[in-house]
Parts: sequence; C-alpha cells; structure tokens
Amino acid sequence: MTTPVQQRRWRRVAAAAPLITAMTIALICAGCVRKRPPHPPGVLVVSQEQAASWVRNFNPLTTATAPRWPTLSGIYEPLFVFNSVKAAYVPWLGLAHEWRDGNRVLRITLRDGVLWSDGRPFTARDVALTFELLRRHPALDRRGVWGFVERVEAIAPLTVEFTFARIFVPGFDEIAAQQIVPEHIWAGIEDPVAFANENPVATGPFTEVRVFQNQIYELGRNPRYWQTGLPHLEALRCPAYPSNDRANLALVFDEIDWAGNFIPAIDRVFVGRNREHHGYWFPLTGSTIFLYANTTRVPFDDVRVRKALSLAIDRELLIDVALHRYSRPADPTGLSDAYSSWHDAEIAASGDWVRFDPERANQLLDQAGYARGPDGIRRLPDGHPWEFELQTVSGWSDWVRASQVITRGLAAIGVRATVRTYDFGAWFQRVQEGKFDLSLGWSFEGPTPYPFYRWLMSSAAVKPIGEVSMGNWHRYGSARADTALAAFEREADPERLRSLGDDLQRIFVEEAPAIPLYPNPSWAEYNTTRIAGFPTAANPFADPSPNKFDRGECLLVLTTLAPR
Repeated sequence: MTTPVQQRRWRRVAAAAPLITAMTIALICAGCVRKRPPHPPGVLVVSQEQAASWVRNFNPLTTATAPRWPTLSGIYEPLFVFNSVKAAYVPWLGLAHEWRDGNRVLRITLRDGVLWSDGRPFTARDVALTFELLRRHPALDRRGVWGFVERVEAIAPLTVEFTFARIFVPGFDEIAAQQIVPEHIWAGIEDPVAFANENPVATGPFTEVRVFQNQIYELGRNPRYWQTGLPHLEALRCPAYPSNDRANLALVFDEIDWAGNFIPAIDRVFVGRNREHHGYWFPLTGSTIFLYANTTRVPFDDVRVRKALSLAIDRELLIDVALHRYSRPADPTGLSDAYSSWHDAEIAASGDWVRFDPERANQLLDQAGYARGPDGIRRLPDGHPWEFELQTVSGWSDWVRASQVITRGLAAIGVRATVRTYDFGAWFQRVQEGKFDLSLGWSFEGPTPYPFYRWLMSSAAVKPIGEVSMGNWHRYGSARADTALAAFEREADPERLRSLGDDLQRIFVEEAPAIPLYPNPSWAEYNTTRIAGFPTAANPFADPSPNKFDRGECLLVLTTLAPR
C-alpha cells in the first residue's frame, strides 16, 4: 500500500518517462546529426522560435501573422526601451519626454543623427506616420493606442506631440514601446496589414537580409547604425528547427550561440557538456502562462466552471513533467516575479481555486448544473457530452506536456478534452481571433500591473469573435476591473497606485477570468565559445532571453554581444 505522497511521486515519474526517454534517444542519436559548417567570425546563431520552414515577413506592425525575429527588437526600434531587470526606461530613438497641459499632451524629443538603413534621416514625421498607420488600420493598433490618443503631430524635425483624448498616464508605456517605420517607404504601402516587408528599411542594428531560405535566414549589420561602433556582431543567423527537441540538440552540440527554448535536465544535458562555455539564466520574470477559456462559449462563461477546471489541474505534477521544476505553481493573482513589489500575499491567500482539489472541482460542476452522464462524462445544457479541444503550439514540448497533464486532470472530473497542436502561426491567429475552446497562452507585461490586468479583464479590450485581439484572447470584460483600471489611468501618486494594484489583484482572484498555471521562466541559454557578453545572474544588465522583444529589451543584448 502506498501513501498519497508516494502515489503522486509515481504518477510524476510515469508521466515524465516519455519525455526523458525521447531526450535520451535523441542524445544517443546525436552523433548521426550532420554537423553544420564552422561559424564565420562574428555571426550569432539564434534559436528563438520553432518552425519547419521560414516565411519571409519582416512587417513590425501587422498582427495578422508573426514577423520573423528580431523584427520587433533588432530590425525596427522603439522610442524607449524598457529594461525589466532594472525596472527603468532607456532612451533609444527618443531622448526625453514630458507631460504638458495637465497630462493631456505628451511631448517626445527624438535623437538627432539617426539614419534609416537606406541613408535617409529619421525625423518626427516618421513617428507621426507610424501612428497614423495604426489609426487608419485598426488591425495594426495592437496596443490600443488610438483608444486614448486623439492626435499625433510632428511639431519640429525632432519633436513629436501626442494629444490625448483623455488623461491616460499609462499611455506613455504603449507609445514608448511602438516600433517606428520610415515615412518615405510606408506612406506608399497600399495594405500595411498584409505587407510582408521582405527587404526592411529600418534603424536597428541588423537590417540587411543576406540570406533567406526555407530552412535558414541571416541578417547582416546595419552599415548606418546610429550607435557608433555597434553592433559588434557581423550578422544574426536563424536556422529552422521544427521542434524543441531538435533545437535543443543543436544547442547541446554547439550549433547555436543563444536560445530562448525550454530544455529538460539542463545542468546535465547542456551545462555538463562544457562547463566553461555553456550557461543559462531562467529568472521567473517572463509572462505568466495561462489556460485561457473562451468565455464567449458555454460553459466557460461561468466562473464556477473556470474555477473547477483550475482545481482539476495538478500544478505540482505539471511543473515536474513539463518544466523540470524550473518554475513554481502560480498563485491566484497570476502575477510573476516581475511584479514582486506589487504582489499582495494576503490577497493571494484568499483564492483557493489554484490548488489541486478534484473533489472541490466536482462539487462546483455539480452546483453549476453539469451533471455526469451514464458514461461518466458531464453533459452540457443541450444534453451533449462535454467534449472540447485544448489547443497549443506544436513543437513546444513544455506546452504540449503541460496540456497533457491538464487534460488528464479534466478527465478525472468528467470533462473530456483533446489536445490539438498547431504550427505557431496558425495557433497565434486562432487565439487572436477567439477561435478556440481552451488554449495555453502567455500574458502581457509592462512596467506596472496595469497592462497585465488590462489585457485580462478590460471590457475595452474585448473584441468580437473573428476580429483580432492582441491580448484579450478569452474575451473577458469586468465592470469592476474597468473602474479600477480607469482610476489607475489618471493616478500618479505611488501609494494610491499601490492600492489600485491591490484592487485589481482582488478582482482577478474573485472573478477568475483566466486560469494561471505558472510564472514562465525567461528562457535563456548561451554558449560563450564564440560570442561573449550575455546577461547572467552575476551580470544582470538586462533580461537574458531572445524572447524579450516586444518592448525592445533584446536591443540591450544585441548591442552588447561581441565575438570572442
């Protein structure tokens, strides 16, 4: 007879066995993998996303498809870069900003001497045109800027003013992070949403497409980059790997210099092979990984159902099997370590729906009226069995195995879910358009918890099914959250902001708009055999991951790395 603790341990071992076996077989067979040619000096080989083949798209504005890395943080640049490790803004294309007219006007002074990669000067007209494109084509406005901006004007060659429709202090964060495109190119683009921008003209450190093939692309340095002497690297090279396992093999056997991938047993499999040059840093400051339930669909519109699904998830098992203990179970606020100074432990303790409690989950579903049928499967109001898909990204082995743990837990409470995998582009389009039942997904971050909770709970962020939503994929709006968010928008006093942050945490805990699983590590592996200067726990000058691109943080790394 085994104890409950022993039973759980055996379940973890059994669930982890396929992953361990697959990795072991892959490592044994690694000697059969054809080695790539030696790296040319100064070329950084990166694995940031997995795909069977590449599509040539460097459009930094569109949300219709995923642009190739590092379009958003390496080719195109924002006005200011947010350093999440230091919780501070770094002037970039913008040098300074000031609020005027009672916080209704934001004036930004731009950097002088910046050239586009084709030699044309960067000016305030480029900034104004970029935001005008977002106004003309709402599908491009992924940050919702025109929900609070009334007018954008280039009032001088290096000065741009944003007149707000209402006081919205967090608006600076969204404006600062916007990638800027050149007016002389983009003013003539008929459809900027569909434009693939195959030969980008930009201000970033890497703008020259030297190679683009189905299986590999290479970006050369910008010969006119505004930071004198930078970048130190000659080029970025991105091979296509169809899965995490294949990308991990390339990393382990020195094909890759920098990666943002999940790799199991990293100390043994990766670091142990070359302790002098193989390293990693996984701070828990990435986005929180959620199980999103489409709240436009019955029964996911019922808070009791969402909490019941959460109670059926054994997060400790999930962390063991899918993440090799690189993270920890989320608490009911959903906040990661990036918001440690905002987190209220007492509010978190008030939410009981993230613990593993199948008995309580069954009680909630019974109360909600979803009774089991003769086959043990719960029935929907129309009498049909409760069956649905949980979608995730193919090749993301951590997400796939997390999904398998989740569906196993749901089956135990009479809910039949099938894991469905999609290539990243197809998955991203489906979640943005709300075409799913359940899906794994990330959260959206910022300098304060405001953007995190805005995308999770703001009614203004809810889009109709079929229309692209940048972040509120689950289509949830909360009147209570709207009130707290509106107050946050007008407030500048730190103590009052802290209180409003508590209000947002409390609302999230009570309403459970989405189901937090775990704070995502900011995945970052590096090989210093050829390239030096990566952020580490000992030298945390920026977030270490190539995945940290949306607010420009990758630029801090790309402009620091250098050949050994």
